[in-house]
Amino acid sequence: RYQEIESKDISQAEKDGVAVRIIVGEAFGVRSPVYTRTPTMYMDFTMQPGSQLHQPIPEGWNAFVYIIEGEGVFGKENAVPASAHHCVVLGAGDGLSVWNRSGAPLRFALAAGQPLNEPVVQQGPFVMNSRAQIQQAMEDYYYGRNGFEKASQWSSA
Repeated sequence: RYQEIESKDISQAEKDGVAVRIIVGEAFGVRSPVYTRTPTMYMDFTMQPGSQLHQPIPEGWNAFVYIIEGEGVFGKENAVPASAHHCVVLGAGDGLSVWNRSGAPLRFALAAGQPLNEPVVQQGPFVMNSRAQIQQAMEDYYYGRNGFEKASQWSSA
């Protein structure tokens, strides 16, 4: 289900030197207006120097962090700091703990979600659950069916 949300309508919260834009999910008691069928979270955090954060993530979810700028300590207080343009894949636990011990702001994106536990088949830009679905998607694309841009019934709202 597609939902369009303008930047100005993205939920925001701030607490103790940590600001967050909540695209999907909940942080600091503030929830995004975006609905997802499969429970997910996607957030853009900015942490000021000296701040720390604990963001709950439901047990059993998969999660990762992409560091946009700055440097931070992720997971455990004695972990080696990770810096911009690195990805941190989170393991099992009760959430994400982060410390900004640097002298500059730390900005990162958090993406997490409940695993689907479904097979994944990918070819080119298509991602489906089976080889037969991939072949059908490619055929639909080739013949301009099924909502693909420039299909005979396609229009942009």
